[in-house]
Amino acid sequence: MNTQTHCLETWGDLACFSRPEMKVERYSYPIITPSAARGIFDAIYFKKDYNFYWQIDRIELLRSPKYIALRRNEVKDKAPSHLEINQWIKGKEIKPILADGSEIDFKKEGSKKGDTSKGRTQRQTMALKNVRYRIYAHIVCRDNKADMNALNAQFERRASQGKCFYQPFFGCREFPAYFELLKTNPEMPPFDLDLDLGWMLYDVFDLSQVNGNQAKPAISVFRAQLKSGVLNIPDFHSPDVHKVEGIAHVE
Repeated sequence: MNTQTHCLETWGDLACFSRPEMKVERYSYPIITPSAARGIFDAIYFKKDYNFYWQIDRIELLRSPKYIALRRNEVKDKAPSHLEINQWIKGKEIKPILADGSEIDFKKEGSKKGDTSKGRTQRQTMALKNVRYRIYAHIVCRDNKADMNALNAQFERRASQGKCFYQPFFGCREFPAYFELLKTNPEMPPFDLDLDLGWMLYDVFDLSQVNGNQAKPAISVFRAQLKSGVLNIPDFHSPDVHKVEGIAHVE
C-alpha cells in the first residue's frame, strides 16, 4: 500500500484550538491540534465513498505562539437539523435563530410568554495570532480497496492548485487558514521551543468507523510533547492515544 506523506504549510491571522478542560471560556492550545489539522486536509480532499481518513504524523511550529484576548458573541441555540436545512435549500421557510430581539419578536417565533432573553452570549477567547505551521499527513483506508496512487495524485493536484471544498479554518470558521503544498524540503526550520502541553485533544470522532461520514462523536486525547518546535503525533490506534471505552487498539 502506498502510504505517501504529504506536507502542507498553513498560516493565518487568528486561530483558536480550545482546551476542553476550560469549559465555558475559550482558551487555545499554543499549537494546532491533530483534529484541527485533519480538518484542513479534509477541506482540500475527502470523499466518503472512498472510506478513508487523514492520519496526521507530525506538526511543526514555525512561529512563536502569541495570544490575543477577544470577546465574541456566540449563539446559544443549535443549528437546525439537516432535514430543515434541506427544506430551506428547496425554498421552504424555516424558523430562524434569533441573536437579538424584543419580547414581541420572540413571541412571534413561538417562545414562551415573557421570554425577553437574548439568543446569544458573550464569551472570552484567548486566541492565537499570526500563526504558521507545517503539517505532515498520509491517507489511511479502512477497507484497503481504494487506489492509493489515485487518491494521492488527486490530493496533490487539488492542493497544488489551491482548491478546497470549503475554506479551511483554524479551530473556528471565522479564522480562515491558508495553505501551500510543499513538494521539496522546506527552507524554514521549526521555531525552537520545548513545551509539555499535557493532555491534548486528539480527535472528536472515532476514526476507526467503517463509514467515517457516520462516525459517532468520541473524544480521544494523548500526551503532547513539543520538542524543538516539533510535535510528533501517534497513530490513532496506538496505545498512546487514550480513547473512550469501546474503541479498540490495533496492535
